[in-house]
Amino acid sequence: MHAHGQYLRYQRDAELLAALGARLRAQVDRTVTVRLPRGLAEAAAAAWERDESESCDSDESVAEHQLRDQAAELALIGLAVTERGVHDGDGTVVVDLDLTSVAAALRAATEDR
Repeated sequence: MHAHGQYLRYQRDAELLAALGARLRAQVDRTVTVRLPRGLAEAAAAAWERDESESCDSDESVAEHQLRDQAAELALIGLAVTERGVHDGDGTVVVDLDLTSVAAALRAATEDR
């Protein structure tokens, strides 16, 4: 990592963000109850159940790493659906998700595709 200029500012900003997160953690519930369309819930559960024993390239690009990270977040949501999801009568699944999973999904929804 660069040890000067903007990267020193970025490091301080990252530390401030972590301090902010530590304060927010005490004020926010760790889980959020959400309602997911059945099809999306089932797709997330399928991502959890998928065999990912194949190793990743050691020279994956930043974009490839981000895609893999998002796939892992989807799989974790699928785990929650599998373990705690309740099928509602109206074609939805109600599940308590960890706040970080909700944030990952929201972040993915705002990225350019």
